Amino acid sequence: MGEVISLYIREMKLSSGLNTRRIFSAWDEASGAASFTLKKFFRDGKLYITLNSSVVRNQLSFQKDALIEKMNGILSEDELFTKDDARVSFVKELILK
Repeated sequence: MGEVISLYIREMKLSSGLNTRRIFSAWDEASGAASFTLKKFFRDGKLYITLNSSVVRNQLSFQKDALIEKMNGILSEDELFTKDDARVSFVKELILK
């Protein structure tokens, strides 16, 4: 069943949008800062996050590498995340605003 879903996602060219949503969900789970997050944007391996609290932004900036690792771990375990999508793949850089 999982194989059929993956094929359907590729055929309908839904993988980029779905991957982006999965990345945003991984951010919420890994950071625990969903309530402080105003905007999320992902392009070319860079995840841009706008926060409404400078204190939270400062705390998270010290944990960037750990957050990237944790998010990518969540994504690699996600069955619906298309790992070979050239446009939207794993998080390589985290930019907090």
